[in-house]
Amino acid sequence: MKNFIYEEMPKRDILCIDCKSFFASVESVRRGEHPLESLVVVMSRGDSAGGLVLASSPRAKAEYGIKTGTRRYEIQPEWPVTIVEPRMNDYIKMNLKVNTILKRYTDDINWFPYSIDESFIDVTHSHTLFGTTLEIARAIQTTIFKELGLVVCVGIGDNPLLAKLALDHEAKEKYPYLAYWSYQDIAKIWAIHPLSAMWGIGHRTERTLQKMGIFTVKALAETDVASLQKKLGIIGEQLYYHAHGIDYSILAERIQPVSTSYGTSQILERDYHNPAEVLVVIREMVDKVATRLRKHQRDCEVLHLAINYSKGSEVASFSIQRKINATSSTTKLQVVAVKLFEDNYQEGPVRRISISCGKTAAKKTSQLNLFEIIEETVANERLERTIDLIRERYGYRALIHASSLSEGATAIKRSRLVGGH
Repeated sequence: MKNFIYEEMPKRDILCIDCKSFFASVESVRRGEHPLESLVVVMSRGDSAGGLVLASSPRAKAEYGIKTGTRRYEIQPEWPVTIVEPRMNDYIKMNLKVNTILKRYTDDINWFPYSIDESFIDVTHSHTLFGTTLEIARAIQTTIFKELGLVVCVGIGDNPLLAKLALDHEAKEKYPYLAYWSYQDIAKIWAIHPLSAMWGIGHRTERTLQKMGIFTVKALAETDVASLQKKLGIIGEQLYYHAHGIDYSILAERIQPVSTSYGTSQILERDYHNPAEVLVVIREMVDKVATRLRKHQRDCEVLHLAINYSKGSEVASFSIQRKINATSSTTKLQVVAVKLFEDNYQEGPVRRISISCGKTAAKKTSQLNLFEIIEETVANERLERTIDLIRERYGYRALIHASSLSEGATAIKRSRLVGGH
């Protein structure tokens, strides 16, 4: 275990701001209700028994236990809750308004949006104009509530990690929804339990650490960093430093990914027992991903397909990928995806499909091979570009494949949604 001298660590004034129960709060404000007093539940497909709760107001959580992931059939008819369909466009617009307010207190380079309801800002150089870090945090809370009607929680830290942990494990818990964690608050970090509650540790990583005999954040901090690196690579080293409250990242220093993947996934509205229906959806999803590749002028060299069967099914879900010649052709990618499905499918109720294209790079030239007729390949590329242009101007539904009108197809319905809702 290393002996860190915290006085020598880089220290900045970081705020991590979260809109409390964001979707439900936006719906509460729309109805003229206080976000903390309303009984609003935002539910996808609320007209079906399997409808899924996306967000619920704090009061609905506290009094009725309704939380993200709760199903429609679990909500009793006599409960006085208001169930509403998600309006993703409205949430995106409200998110832009929130972030516009945040950028009054810093510049663009020191602002980092983390999710639709959460952002980081660095106010290290904002004190002359706006006062202390705590005064800035309170001003942000007051301004957002006064102008937008939303309640926000603010975690303050000496680095982004500490600000995020202060937000998740203290600021969100109680009024005044503010908390500050410094390098001296290592005991608070070590008290986080279970391991998966620690930022950056998912359930899979938690299981890996437990197999190493690591069951607490403190034990993680006391583990030899070399053994963590050997088991988890660079992630192991990062977790070791995080367990000590150390994070060297700077908001102003944006990291450009070497390779970007493009993908999409969807939970089907019902179990699909007919493989032909599944293939229709797979082709539609590949079409959407390939369109995005072409829009960003990129080719991919890896296609990944994941099929998850319905809960309780005896058939094992599968996740498989294949290396391919660099392409962004819808037709070529559909052929590979169909082959992957047919080679791995077992009869069972399919409920979730995921498609992603990885190992992408900027498109340079068209890849031809001896088994292709050059004229047909060029004609197909022109056709796909034409379809892209028409859809970009008139919408996805301006040109659709006939299969999208068949039983089980989802593309037309999903084209009306934002963010899948």
